[in-house]
Amino acid sequence: MSQPPSESSPLLPAEPAIERPWDNKSIIQPDSSSITSSASSSMDLTDVLRDVIIGFSDGLTVPFALTAGLSSLGSTKLVIMGGMAELFSGMISMGLGAYLAAVTERDHYNSEEQRELSLVDCSLPQEQRDDIFCILEKYNISRQAATPLVEELCKNREQWIRFRMDFSLRLEKPNIHRAWISGLTMGLSYFVGGLIPMIPYFVMSKVGDALFVSIAVTVVILLGFGYVKNYVAIRNHRAGLWGAIQTLIIGVLAAGTSYVLVKALDRTDV
Repeated sequence: MSQPPSESSPLLPAEPAIERPWDNKSIIQPDSSSITSSASSSMDLTDVLRDVIIGFSDGLTVPFALTAGLSSLGSTKLVIMGGMAELFSGMISMGLGAYLAAVTERDHYNSEEQRELSLVDCSLPQEQRDDIFCILEKYNISRQAATPLVEELCKNREQWIRFRMDFSLRLEKPNIHRAWISGLTMGLSYFVGGLIPMIPYFVMSKVGDALFVSIAVTVVILLGFGYVKNYVAIRNHRAGLWGAIQTLIIGVLAAGTSYVLVKALDRTDV
């Protein structure tokens, strides 16, 4: 009579039906912090640059348009009061909006991560492997070529979930400090951008002269900012020039519209 196979016999199945690959505590996983640190730093820098661009461009355009419109009333004091009120309210609004957006993004990621955790605990190992194979098939990677990668991912529960979040749900893990950094960056960028076209009204007594100086300064800043914004993103001088033209057109249209509307309303008898 044949003896039952021992625990080391190759006749035993390599993977029990309900055992998860990452239950093996003896597996030592490499530290992935050094692998992801550069990618995380690059992502944080991109997010900060985006907040600076949005905040500064809005700050440079909106207060400039408002002060240009108010200058048609002929009062420097009125321009300063209205401009400063809009500047501080806009800074708070932009900063708070960026903060809440980052918090919402973080909460959404955490919610999806918890959902993935619950799905992992309810699914069988083969189902988990099939999920990864389906993701890799989108990149035309054969099942044979993907098998070593799938086996390696399935050795660690956290890495498996991270892979699902990155490639299936396409969600980047947000920085825990992202919310307040985004709010502070966008708010300050808006304030700096909005303060530039207002400076001539603080140092010049005649509102007409201050308006022309403000226009000249803002045009130069709009051209420079539009060029740098596109060049940093695309690394192309033609794209930089096109960005400068676009930014200038937007600023001129906003300021011109504000000036004409305020002038027209001032002449209307109510």
